[in-house]
Amino acid sequence: MSLFTARGRRPAILLLLLTGLSTICNSQSPPTVPDPEIVTDRPDVTESSIVVPNGSAQIENGATWTVDHGAQTFDLSESLIRFGVSTKTEIRLVLPEYFRGITGPDPTGFGDLAMGMKQQIGPVPGSFDLSVIVAVSLPTGANRISSHRFDPFIKFPWSKELKSGWSIGGMQSVFWNTDAHRRNGDWEPTFYVEKEITKPLDVFAEYAGDFYHRGGPKEIAHFGTAYRITSTQQVDFHFGFGISNAAPQRFFGIGYSLRIDKLWSK
Repeated sequence: MSLFTARGRRPAILLLLLTGLSTICNSQSPPTVPDPEIVTDRPDVTESSIVVPNGSAQIENGATWTVDHGAQTFDLSESLIRFGVSTKTEIRLVLPEYFRGITGPDPTGFGDLAMGMKQQIGPVPGSFDLSVIVAVSLPTGANRISSHRFDPFIKFPWSKELKSGWSIGGMQSVFWNTDAHRRNGDWEPTFYVEKEITKPLDVFAEYAGDFYHRGGPKEIAHFGTAYRITSTQQVDFHFGFGISNAAPQRFFGIGYSLRIDKLWSK
């Protein structure tokens, strides 16, 4: 190889090296932030204190078998559809449940439709997550199941993460229900303790009560578990029993939830 040939190739080799390095750098996109794991409003009575991600639709479904003073009822699909419309706001649609009276006088048919929104307020001082839910049920159900009126309600779910996978939360709710063509106000407090067993598996214990303007209170002890199959899918199982005379004797339920991301946002 002559000196002239060796010197002539050096700039060419250097140019190839720079070109290759530039190609590698340009092909490496910046690291993407992973989507958060699915957080559902089920299976506990307490709703979650955070909204679904902006641009996502989350569909939560379930079925429950209830024994209430000798009467047995099966209902499904308990469908709640949540649409994330901003970083702290979601629109909510509660589809009519189908109730099937197995034994006893309970009627069979569809319940009422409900619609509303959730606004995330927190985190607030003390590292509490807090939201407000306002909604109204519409008289769309079967004659013996529907309230036949527009029934508004408001909920304030909250939660706080503790150490070692523990968390606590609860909710204060007020319903303006219609019972026998008359308003019958209902105050519903809840409180739960939750523990993360493994990364995808949580268990909880919950108290929930309904205190009516007319009629005895319905208080329950509630237990369950939720398992995230993927970051956007979850299955759950829950059961409970009444701790007041007017409450159902016992109930068992299962559920499946799915979130679909990036439907209308970048």
